[in-house]
Amino acid sequence: MRITKVTTKGGDDGQTSLGNGQRVSKNHLRIHAMGAVDKLNSVIGWTRSIAQSGIKDDLEKIQQDLFNLGGELAVSGGDQELLKKTRLEWLEIESETMNKELPPLKEFILPGGSELSSRIHIARTECRDTERTLVALGEVETVPDLQRHYLNRLSDYLFILARKVKNDEGSTEIPWDYNE
Repeated sequence: MRITKVTTKGGDDGQTSLGNGQRVSKNHLRIHAMGAVDKLNSVIGWTRSIAQSGIKDDLEKIQQDLFNLGGELAVSGGDQELLKKTRLEWLEIESETMNKELPPLKEFILPGGSELSSRIHIARTECRDTERTLVALGEVETVPDLQRHYLNRLSDYLFILARKVKNDEGSTEIPWDYNE
């Protein structure tokens, strides 16, 4: 695909085109889902901008996955399969591997830490938001299971990654003090 023109004026009336040419309201749930995926991708890109090479490379792969997911969303009712199950499996394996290196959680922890771990937590919460938007779309249209599963695993991966970054930096996790 080659983008030769960004400004088309085709959306000035509050409508936009899906990849199959169908015109829908810019307030359509599918457009909200596409926008949520785009925002998540941008937050991950912002996070990647300060990450070291290993994490940076993994986050770039995730950004590619999110573009594929967004591409699938752009074609309503399409049979386009861009996001592959192997990417979901990769998230599961990476999450399990990282989690084995971390001390077990005994209680909820406060998100935060260094700038990188804080950005990863922001990406995680954005991922949960995106997942909820996709679930809402799935209540009125068919949404492939893989899309929801991927976002669910991605938020887990990001939580574990934020913990790993904080642990690797030697920072202590702060437990939630529910008595205060």
